[in-house]
Amino acid sequence: MGFWSFLFGGGAKATKDVEPKKVVETVLVEPMSEEQTMEHFRTILSKEFPDYLVKENVAVTEVVGDANDMFKLYETRPTQAYKAEWGQPYNFVMYKDGKIAGIVMIIGKKSTRKVKILISKMYAQKAVVPYITFYTTLPNRYEYVVKRIKERLIA
Repeated sequence: MGFWSFLFGGGAKATKDVEPKKVVETVLVEPMSEEQTMEHFRTILSKEFPDYLVKENVAVTEVVGDANDMFKLYETRPTQAYKAEWGQPYNFVMYKDGKIAGIVMIIGKKSTRKVKILISKMYAQKAVVPYITFYTTLPNRYEYVVKRIKERLIA
């Protein structure tokens, strides 16, 4: 077997069945504006979760009550503490039978690590309420959003 035969498969001697590679098509999804994202979630929550009462733009104190305690977010700054009323209002709070079943937060590109959002998240965890985060920079396809919310909700 010569160099060229080796390089190009050896001619007739080296015939073997090779399956053609499958080509996966990717469909680019245009990112939605913040208002389009909020409308997308309103639609999903109303259609897919009709048994839940959904409130928008809910203050952290409405979820955790009158939290007089100060919550420490950072281990590196033990003297720095935060109050619940300083938190970012929750985008959507889902209620079932008068009890909170879950919180849905939509986080924009520039707000990922803002202290207000961290405060909201920590108080939700402290209240043992599912905190479900979605990002405006990601596609948030209908089926994916429904699946994630169903997985995390308190039944």
